[in-house]
Amino acid sequence: MSLTKEGGKLLIKVARESISAYLNGEHYSAGDKIKKKFSEKRGAFVTLTIDGELRGCIGYTEALYPLWETISKAAEAAAFQDPRFPPLSREELSKAKVEVSVLTKPELMKGKPDSYPKQIKVGKHGLVVEKEGYAGLLLPQVFTEYNVDSVKALEMTCQKAGLPSGAWKEPGCKVYSFSAQIFEEE
Repeated sequence: MSLTKEGGKLLIKVARESISAYLNGEHYSAGDKIKKKFSEKRGAFVTLTIDGELRGCIGYTEALYPLWETISKAAEAAAFQDPRFPPLSREELSKAKVEVSVLTKPELMKGKPDSYPKQIKVGKHGLVVEKEGYAGLLLPQVFTEYNVDSVKALEMTCQKAGLPSGAWKEPGCKVYSFSAQIFEEE
């Protein structure tokens, strides 16, 4: 399912309304139109920034819930459960910029590890690295933001997982790639 710009705006609205409802001690309830339009189960992330600085980012790589619900849950988690930040305040919500990334299903990279860099298109692919109970994920936009090549993208994702930067080359390490449709508030 490819989303339109209008669909992206609606998902941003779902994210913002979910955070606002939580701040008001309420549970977000999507209307029938939203539930019908975004009923397909999809993985997604919600990223919050204030003045260009990260303020929270949480999501689901697996398609566990209908997309509208994934966005709602991810928005609440990004605002109130990201362990890197204190819970978002009402004042911060008015300054926060919401970004929604709707993911394709992560696919295990095939071949030998030395072929992985050639399979990655920086700016298009996000990565997941898993090894020995450690896992890390970076969205495609992170690699363009830091202006890195595919090898550095692999290294950054390993570091995000708490692994040595070269772990992607080691036996037992699984590397997955995915794409994302990204929508941000204007």
